[in-house]
Amino acid sequence: MSGMNWLVWLGLAVVVAAIAAVSGIKPKGTRPVAHTRMMGMGRILLLIIVVIFAYLAFRARGG
Repeated sequence: MSGMNWLVWLGLAVVVAAIAAVSGIKPKGTRPVAHTRMMGMGRILLLIIVVIFAYLAFRARGG
């Protein structure tokens, strides 16, 4: 895997963390946060960040 640099690994870690955050996956024995206001705000913030990055990618591609 010589083509995978640190940026690819960072991107993969971000994707895995985002999936875990949105789905509400948690380790055993921790407090549930899946249906709290904080989790709802986190999901909204994540959606806003995704929209901003999608917009920036669209603008960068268009020139």
